[in-house]
Amino acid sequence: MASRFSFGTAPALEGAFVLPPLILHPFADASGPGKLVESSRASLKLQGLLPSGESTQEDLDRVLLEGRYSELRMLYYVGKDLARWIDQCLELASRNPAIFPKALVYQSFADLLVQDAPPEVQTKLKKWGVGDYQAIFSRALGLHCLFSDAPPRLILSDDFVRNYYRFADHIFTTKQGECAFQSLNSKDFTFELYSSGEYTRMLERSWGE
Repeated sequence: MASRFSFGTAPALEGAFVLPPLILHPFADASGPGKLVESSRASLKLQGLLPSGESTQEDLDRVLLEGRYSELRMLYYVGKDLARWIDQCLELASRNPAIFPKALVYQSFADLLVQDAPPEVQTKLKKWGVGDYQAIFSRALGLHCLFSDAPPRLILSDDFVRNYYRFADHIFTTKQGECAFQSLNSKDFTFELYSSGEYTRMLERSWGE
């Protein structure tokens, strides 16, 4: 079971120790957003909430699966960025034992990401159109635990693709329950969020100065 940790004396920015920035790379191809929209419409039609028109159930199911697979791939790549950030935080903690509690593990930083991301990060995600960041982050980490690389569509069963989010939720919960861990909160440990392009431009400006 996680326990809450308070560390108000850490080297601080407004009272919180600053962790490495979380950098998210572009993960959608050009056709991705369109597939997601069509997949959502197909799901509504399969549920009888929209008229199916001339589309057969097989056609609608195919469109639904294409969209779900696009979602899966996008979340997998988000998970790679999140896992990279967790590794950076663990390395930072190992080099600064006087600042960080000894009990910190992977689950500590995953919990911070999902349960208590800094308010500024949550605000930025909302500006990017992310409504439920907790589901996005937890499922992304779950898929990253399951696959070492983005899985080709052909190796995945239709049932898995159709319900991948249920599997991802379960995997994340299982991973978090592997061990007791020290929990952190964003009042004591904070970080900033950037898109990869945004972060690159910021570095370029700093080099120019």
